[in-house]
Amino acid sequence: MCRNITQLRGLEPAATPEEIEAAARQYVRKVSGIQKLSDANREPFEGAVAKVTAATTELLAALPPRKQPPTTVPPLRRREVRARLAAR
Repeated sequence: MCRNITQLRGLEPAATPEEIEAAARQYVRKVSGIQKLSDANREPFEGAVAKVTAATTELLAALPPRKQPPTTVPPLRRREVRARLAAR
């Protein structure tokens, strides 16, 4: 499950709040099975994203530094993804 979530620990510079929230959102989507938000599921979904984001931020701050950086580049750091987001 969630094999596509990028490792955020050990990035240089450190993972941004935007990257942490994107990973949390992806996790909550996967676990809940919700792909499109409706009025009925928006509040619990966003609440879960906020909690996972906070827990992830706390975890990354508490862990010791990695000896090697992750092997992949987070999507939000890729030029083509940034360009697509800026075009919205």
